[in-house]
Amino acid sequence: MKYYIIAGEASGDLHGSNLIKALKIKDKEANIRCWGGDLMEKAGGTLVKNYKDMGFMGFIEVVTNINKIFKNIAFCKTDIAKFNPDVIIFIDYSGFNLRIASWAKENNFKTNYYISPQIWASRESRIHKIKRDIDAMYVILPFEKEFYEKKHQYPVNFVGHPLIDAIDDLPRTPDNIFREENKLHPTKPIIALLPGSRKQEVQKMLTLMLSVVESFPDYQFVIAGAPSLDLDFYLPFLKASQVSLISNKTYDLLSLSHAALVTSGTATLETALFKVPQVVCYRAHWISYAIAKRIITLKFISLVNLIMDKEVVKELIQNDLNTKNIKTELSKILEGPYRATQIEAYTLLEKKLGGKGASEKAADLIVENIAGS
Repeated sequence: MKYYIIAGEASGDLHGSNLIKALKIKDKEANIRCWGGDLMEKAGGTLVKNYKDMGFMGFIEVVTNINKIFKNIAFCKTDIAKFNPDVIIFIDYSGFNLRIASWAKENNFKTNYYISPQIWASRESRIHKIKRDIDAMYVILPFEKEFYEKKHQYPVNFVGHPLIDAIDDLPRTPDNIFREENKLHPTKPIIALLPGSRKQEVQKMLTLMLSVVESFPDYQFVIAGAPSLDLDFYLPFLKASQVSLISNKTYDLLSLSHAALVTSGTATLETALFKVPQVVCYRAHWISYAIAKRIITLKFISLVNLIMDKEVVKELIQNDLNTKNIKTELSKILEGPYRATQIEAYTLLEKKLGGKGASEKAADLIVENIAGS
């Protein structure tokens, strides 16, 4: 069968690649065309467009790139029509994907969604588009099933979180070898800095994260470089502070880290699954943030706290994200009872996420739904 998969971010590329692998096991004749990244291409998908050319974060950034976004939408529709897939599979990336889904439904394509748009966080009215345009939804967060089925009478499948598989399948590099290969100090504990994967957010976050480095001389700070950004982009930050940069090895880095400063997003959950105590950081353009505050009604911004429905990790948001507060909160998780409590909560979090096999469960349901239509 023919599958058309659309992902628009680094996390979507990761989960899309594992879904492609699972689809190819389930359907030996699978022909997969995709929007995503290098991981999806390596897994066997024919890559149409790389997410590195598509990522725009925040209201202001979207507005200033609106022409490019509309061109991508038009090209995507044309490419789908030529390929004529048996199913279109959307992975998160809701602003783009829900537009394509509306067009796809009008043109009688079968539509499946893997990793739901976060309509429980903002713009809940999009449920009407999902009910109208999406034939099957596969959710990865436990509270999403209740949100869709009890609140909106829309049946969905909870398949578990694919990060559990991605992390469990990761080959472990011994500490001493990793440090030697990446020219790190042989014994100093590592504090990982995860400033995000888009230029706009890294520029906002990394300078603030680096502002506390000199206050912790007994630790070494290491920036987790995003695969979407090259070395030249990071060089000004490296020159300004005595830190290391390790690109495209975030999981290896987290597996050996003592603590982390993490930009809000999927990375907060990844860090938790590696059992690394963290401080969550978030700062946006003030206009974007003002608009977001009006439409987002959640108590928390990190997935860790949302899933646990309580504050497990400290969130420093907008003006609260400053050198003084970062220093204070980072100190708390380096040793002592606050650190231990956070790690203990991570174990409960993992149990809530439903165990291994999310990609395989989703692939099985996708193939079954096509066969039954």
